[in-house]
Amino acid sequence: MKEKIISIVESNGKTPERLMDILLAVQEEFRCVSDEAVSLIASELGISEADVNQTKTFYHFFTSKPVGKYAVYMNNSATSVMSGMHEVVDEFENQAGIKFGETSPDGLISLDYTACIGMSDQEPAALINSVVFTELSREKVKKIYADMKAGKPVESMFSEYGDGNNADPLVKSMVKSNIRKAWPVCLGEYEVGKGLEKALATDSKSVIEEVKNSDLRGRGGAGFPTGLKWLFCSQEKETPYVMCNADEGEPGTFKDRILLTERTAMIFEGMTIAGYAIGAKEGILYLRYEYRYLKAFVEKVLEDLRSKNLLGKNILGKGFDFDIRVQFGAGAYVCGEESALIESTEGKRGEPRNRPPFPTQRGYNNKPTIINNVETFCSAVKIIENGADWYKKLGTEESSGTKLLSISGDCKLPGVYEVEWGMTIMEMLEMVGAEDVQAVQVSGPSGICVPPAQFDRKIAIEDLPTGGSMIVVGGHRDLLKDIVLNFMEFFEDESCGSCITCRSFNMILRKQIQRVIEGKSIKSDLDNMVAWGEIMKNTSRCGLGQSSANPVFTTIQNFRDLYESMVKDVEFKSDFDIDKAIAESCEYVGRPAKVHE
Repeated sequence: MKEKIISIVESNGKTPERLMDILLAVQEEFRCVSDEAVSLIASELGISEADVNQTKTFYHFFTSKPVGKYAVYMNNSATSVMSGMHEVVDEFENQAGIKFGETSPDGLISLDYTACIGMSDQEPAALINSVVFTELSREKVKKIYADMKAGKPVESMFSEYGDGNNADPLVKSMVKSNIRKAWPVCLGEYEVGKGLEKALATDSKSVIEEVKNSDLRGRGGAGFPTGLKWLFCSQEKETPYVMCNADEGEPGTFKDRILLTERTAMIFEGMTIAGYAIGAKEGILYLRYEYRYLKAFVEKVLEDLRSKNLLGKNILGKGFDFDIRVQFGAGAYVCGEESALIESTEGKRGEPRNRPPFPTQRGYNNKPTIINNVETFCSAVKIIENGADWYKKLGTEESSGTKLLSISGDCKLPGVYEVEWGMTIMEMLEMVGAEDVQAVQVSGPSGICVPPAQFDRKIAIEDLPTGGSMIVVGGHRDLLKDIVLNFMEFFEDESCGSCITCRSFNMILRKQIQRVIEGKSIKSDLDNMVAWGEIMKNTSRCGLGQSSANPVFTTIQNFRDLYESMVKDVEFKSDFDIDKAIAESCEYVGRPAKVHE
């Protein structure tokens, strides 16, 4: 083990900055990162064991004890539950003779839950040794377990269950692309290198100006003007970096998955255009661990671009040098926040930074950095290729262009749709064949739960902005139990723990929702939950913490009658003890209660 770990450290440049890659390699080689491995890594990197441990313990997919030869991670998000996850879980436990959270005595199989893996359109889904299995059923689980007992490699199981239909055979999985509607920006016709060639034929300032004039806003959800971000970064004195945020962790979203398989070269071309515009030499694609099955495919695309002189040294003979590397995460929702993503890329815990300074001033390696979403970079390619005026003809006056929607849940046609900004929720529901709809969750758990009375609202930055996740909730669902409680369990688990309010109140709100479901709450509890949500919004450091109360906040706001039908219509002191709940949350994160007080 010592020789192998030393080799892994050396192959990653023997630098603490690459600690994530080192830990990922050790986890894959030994099925865990043991205390002995931590000690060796620390010694080789010249850092403390505490530094290694704080990174290791932060991420979901690093374990101290070996996972099974076949490590099963079952997605337990709301869409998975809606599609029949509990039956699949039951069958895995029946076959393996263990419960989720356990490893079989012979070390053959381990069963664990994980958050959304980007497969909401084909649930129930699970990762098995980092390979995706979709549309699972009891019968499929029986066959999978039989193959495990026979010692079959995971990749060889696909012939029995049917391959997916991704663009390249290197994408070894059962994943279907599920592109339902394509428009000319991200999913229309695409010729590799055409946009880059046009960008290099002009000066960098003109490239930024074209993106500014297009009114392109960030497609990850925040909606910050892309051209302004590029401009601010280009004005800094030090050599900047380009980073692509492909940490698609919002439950219900999977549109980046499509671009990563169907428009991979387009993503890298957009990053290269951005690099030219701001004067960068290096780009980094931060790819979530759940998409690790794309590793060989993505690396092949990078090599193809280098061979065509579209990446690397002296690109297209224009004297411009720019290259890209892939950085994998290890399972942490908060790394979708741009400063947390930077921290993770530097080999640290994915905790958001205080701002200012902003990443465009001091980002990766303390250098100016632009971070854009996968979809944003693809849009930039077409803007440079066809012009800002062409792009602005699409969408609305305030929301130019198109938007990729990841639509899942109770509808006949789940999948990815590229639409112009401005479509109403009702038009969307008709498009996907949804009937008897109780609610639509716009922009994932951190977004808004929209009731039927508001289905005439527009999907647009000026009305209902979204990163892309759209979950349709049918009338037969228990909105609080199936959706809201699931979302709050997700936020409770995924809080980075940096902010006291996020660390405590996500747990408190989850417990209070449970009490509402059980009929143990009173009317005043509803006002308390709204107040606690406001506290989180005003005191959490990052946007993720600020919006984590939204599942409760927006459903109380839009479905008040539902809540009031489930609480006691009396005004006496609730037996819910908030002091006790805070103390329990302290114990949960291993901190003394005095710290919270």
